[in-house]
Amino acid sequence: MADEVNPKAYPLADGDLSQKILELVQQASNYKQLKKGANEATKTLNRGISEFIVMAADAEPLEILLHLPLLCEDKNIPYVFVKSKQALGRACGVSRPVIACSVTTHEGSQLKNQINGIKLNIEKLLI
Repeated sequence: MADEVNPKAYPLADGDLSQKILELVQQASNYKQLKKGANEATKTLNRGISEFIVMAADAEPLEILLHLPLLCEDKNIPYVFVKSKQALGRACGVSRPVIACSVTTHEGSQLKNQINGIKLNIEKLLI
């Protein structure tokens, strides 16, 4: 099961990009620009304050997340899967696994350039 990633978990970031995404999630967490959990992520999308959504491909069952990509496409927000909810949880600064998180917008944010860089990388995966 370890390497079996649900085919519905698309687009899936490769190791390199996952690393960059998780680092940015960690920084976003420090700058209070992060909402953890599928419900919180949904709220940021509905409020229009989400920069992009990161989801864990090993969420069980994956269906609990699959409303997010639909919502993202609806709102034109990039989204991406990383392999591990454990790693996503660590990047979010909590000891629990996290299945989804949203990096939120912030005026004058110091992460703007990094966020835009990651968004471009995510959008390349979707082509």
